Amino acid sequence: MAETEAIVPETVVPETVVTEAVETAPKAAPKKKKSKRNVSFGQVHILATFNNTIVTITDQSGSALVTVSAGSCGFRGSKKGTAYAAQVAAEKAIDAAKQQYGLTKADVFIKGVGLGRDSAVRALATYNIQLEVVQDVTGVPHGGVRPRKARRV
Repeated sequence: MAETEAIVPETVVPETVVTEAVETAPKAAPKKKKSKRNVSFGQVHILATFNNTIVTITDQSGSALVTVSAGSCGFRGSKKGTAYAAQVAAEKAIDAAKQQYGLTKADVFIKGVGLGRDSAVRALATYNIQLEVVQDVTGVPHGGVRPRKARRV
């Protein structure tokens, strides 16, 4: 018996096909320069707890523009809850908002019972921001928690 070998034809890829495929790849669109957003009137939300103070600056619709906390300013541990840490956080937040967004007027909403309540508002006033409204939005408990069950005798 004679052995027969299967003849497999060689597949040749023409060079023109390969170069055309590379050339027809979609090119990336040129990047557009990001326009500077101007927010002249905004809201400043101050959350003052015993452990930290968080200052968030938003636009009128509530979209956050800048958020700074006492912890992000370098204060650690119990120093985050101090009035000085709240002042530094408010100064850093308002400085960033003025430079990036051109903030000039703001409503201030204060929540919490921490030491940084007053010092954060004073820091805002020293940076030539017109404070339209200063409002306390701290939650007030009403009705309290459910009482314990009655003791069996």
